[in-house]
Amino acid sequence: MARVWKFGADVDTDQIVPGRYAPYMNSEAELGKYPFIEARPEFAGQVQRGDVIVAGTNFGCGSSREYAPQALKVVGVAAIIAPSFARIFFRNALNLGLPLVESADLAEILQDGETVELDLVQAQLTTARGVYTVPKPPEFVQLIWQAGGIVPYFKTHGRFPGQA
Repeated sequence: MARVWKFGADVDTDQIVPGRYAPYMNSEAELGKYPFIEARPEFAGQVQRGDVIVAGTNFGCGSSREYAPQALKVVGVAAIIAPSFARIFFRNALNLGLPLVESADLAEILQDGETVELDLVQAQLTTARGVYTVPKPPEFVQLIWQAGGIVPYFKTHGRFPGQA
């Protein structure tokens, strides 16, 4: 079972990992210490592998910092559910193999601290209140998630998904 970490709308990459904690300012090994260090200081110390972030619209807006989704992957976030994501954050997360689920309904229903079980393969999210359908992304996105990102996918398959 996983915990839901609920955030509002327009969470920018500086809230996820402030610039002064960037890997080139500190170290890549310490990146897991800094997610939401100012916006929600308890997050990095309490998040567990498999937990799910649920947020409002436009999650990941702001700069193009790839280390923002990387920090969330490092601490074991299984997925982020929101009605919408900033375009560059979406692409960076996909490249890193961090699942993003676009769903206004789930973002509205799920509560902070709630216990859930997310099964991206079966496209289901189970809570104490019921079982919900998770929107399935295109097959190539699922393949990239399963590989752990675009680079591991390419190393394994020698081509990009959908390429002949």
